[in-house]
Amino acid sequence: MKIRKIIIIAFAGLLLLGSDEAFSQRHKVENLPTYDLQPRRYGFILAMTRMDFRIKPISNLNTKMFTALQTKDISADSAMLMSVNSAPTFGFTVGIVGIQRLGKFFDLQLIPSLTFGERYLDYRILKFRNGGQDSINFRKNVPSTFVQFPLTVRYKSLRLNNFASYIIGGVSYNLDLASQAKKSTDQGQIQVKLYKHDVSLELGFGFDFYFEWFKLGTELKMSYGLFDMLKRDDNIYTDGIESMKSKVFQFSLTFE
Repeated sequence: MKIRKIIIIAFAGLLLLGSDEAFSQRHKVENLPTYDLQPRRYGFILAMTRMDFRIKPISNLNTKMFTALQTKDISADSAMLMSVNSAPTFGFTVGIVGIQRLGKFFDLQLIPSLTFGERYLDYRILKFRNGGQDSINFRKNVPSTFVQFPLTVRYKSLRLNNFASYIIGGVSYNLDLASQAKKSTDQGQIQVKLYKHDVSLELGFGFDFYFEWFKLGTELKMSYGLFDMLKRDDNIYTDGIESMKSKVFQFSLTFE
């Protein structure tokens, strides 16, 4: 099932939980009954991320010819890029949670965090050398270390005993500390470089569980980058791509 369908189902469930009918069940003893009434709350987050790219190839991808200088690490007289795809990998995130209460159903949350991970780009290349041709597959890794500042608004349901649900939406500023954009090109191997700054849209849903001494939140969030992150370096790995934007799915645990 696609992630958008999951969010739609979760939103419908959120509305159901927020209705008066949801409280027709037998009432149980509530843990931390006044916790959400505090104007500010703090905690920390541990998360697993699935990091990916949204890639748009150039319109003339299968007709553009690249020279020997643009393909120097595959020893070709010339070459054509047949396809390029992103291979997602998993990373992890740690961060600090800060929440400002806006009202009965709304919170504003800022979660400065640090994310480690890498992504791969898989290329299928048709290379020409000494009058012959050969189809090869080539992979480039793109490591990233992000400092992120997601600012989101949370719309939450009424509590059902020691359980509540919510949806979130907002934006995030992302700074890639591993960016190689300003470094000179390695003459021995062509690197795929990303720019340092990005802004992404954030959308997700989650569930809160109230225990005697703390509140545990589980959340699934997707993040779509707005900027083209790829630096063009006049080579077959970058100049065959019109735009390359970040796409991240995150499953997190928050402790307050």
